[in-house]
Amino acid sequence: MLNQWIKRLSGKRTASTEIPAEASFINAPALIAAPGVEPFDLAAALNWEQQLPVPDWHALGRWVAVIPEPSAQGSAWAEAEVAWLAHLQGALGPRYRITQLNRTLLLSTLEPRLADATAQFTAKTLARVTKVLEGVARAPVHGHSIVLVFEDEDTYYRYVSRYYPEGGEFAFSSGMHINAGCSHFVTFQAELRAIEPVIAHELTHACLAHLAIPAWLNEGLAVNTERRLCPPAYPTHTPQQLHQMHRRFWNEETVQSFWSGQSFLRPDEGNLLSYELARILVDHLSRDWKTFKAFTVQAQLDDAGHEAATRLLGVDLGKTVCALFDLRSAGSWTPEPTRWDAQPERGAF
Repeated sequence: MLNQWIKRLSGKRTASTEIPAEASFINAPALIAAPGVEPFDLAAALNWEQQLPVPDWHALGRWVAVIPEPSAQGSAWAEAEVAWLAHLQGALGPRYRITQLNRTLLLSTLEPRLADATAQFTAKTLARVTKVLEGVARAPVHGHSIVLVFEDEDTYYRYVSRYYPEGGEFAFSSGMHINAGCSHFVTFQAELRAIEPVIAHELTHACLAHLAIPAWLNEGLAVNTERRLCPPAYPTHTPQQLHQMHRRFWNEETVQSFWSGQSFLRPDEGNLLSYELARILVDHLSRDWKTFKAFTVQAQLDDAGHEAATRLLGVDLGKTVCALFDLRSAGSWTPEPTRWDAQPERGAF
């Protein structure tokens, strides 16, 4: 997720199967058919929250798994994705349209020419991400690359709120990769130039979804790939400013929240510095891509990649962070899971 500032989410969320009265589903299939099995009732499997529908992907997955023909399984899943977007389109209103280009699906209110350009950029970027991260990134085997571009921030947060803990204070975001059952990513409307970095970043997360890697590695790869494919025009801070901010912020305690992934959820400058540290660390460690590739596919979530880094890269991650910012400490900056306050995060928040 590309974080910007602070967002407060409060109030109890309610989920139901009740369809909003104003929703229109003229082209939204209720049933998904496949050879050798009873049709799947997609309409009945929709979970409604904030008046927006998302299928019970686990129920759909169980149905797909019993389809006898493997090729028919992929076709049925892809058909269900298109049908879901038709239901979501009906809930959002007539301004929203579905644009399909090969295996890319875009739901947006963008005018047709811009929608086509966005779909084309997404398809091309998927190929570029897998090339840049050769041996690490993997395009989804089945289904589509799904992009939801909401018309405004309010609608964006209505949709993504189901993926946040109930209530609390979080960093604002301009995009999010969601891998809860069906991999897709969401953003809100802006010029294509502004959407492009979000697409590159979130597509990278989608292509890393098959790896259970720690948040810092996941986000570091995503930020570096985003910057390589869509270089930023106007950096917010100079390298010198960021260096001093890092020196002030990181210590033996805060670095443990970085290794566990919790610091990426902070609503203060620790959020920005977490993404920056992840970017710098991945850039530093990946100079030998062949070795780094082996590290990435073997890095474990439960120790923040410490064992794999020691064995394959020959480095202590904690000492590496200290060296990057000329920091000295008598204590340990090495990942220590026993000091983490919560379960480790995989990133792609």
